[in-house]
Amino acid sequence: MDIVNSKMIYTGLFFLFIFISGFWLSRSGKPYSSLIFNIHKLIGLGAGIFLIRTVYLTHQAAPLNPAQWTAISVTVLLFAFTVAAGGLLGVLAEGGFKSLGQGMQNAISLVHKFSPYLIALSTAMTLYLLLFRTS
Repeated sequence: MDIVNSKMIYTGLFFLFIFISGFWLSRSGKPYSSLIFNIHKLIGLGAGIFLIRTVYLTHQAAPLNPAQWTAISVTVLLFAFTVAAGGLLGVLAEGGFKSLGQGMQNAISLVHKFSPYLIALSTAMTLYLLLFRTS
């Protein structure tokens, strides 16, 4: 198996495990189980580290062009946004932010439900630009 296929497979597996653990976490009820919550966070952290390493190694092989940097930036921003929304959801599940209105709580939940799909799409586009480039 060549390096491009292995990177795509590993990235796909990371996202599959993030989604599965996220669904498991949401179905476990509130307050969230610490074990499931930490598994979900660690898989996300692992995916982030894996993708940063992929970008670094790709950049070492040949400098990245502006389109690649743009795709990377969008993916990183979406990832950070989703991590922040997930952290806020965890605090809300524990009873924090009592003064936060129900509308804002629903907005945070909605962001965290839909942003992983945007991240998966953005990551796929970024990996395509990084791994199938002509230099």
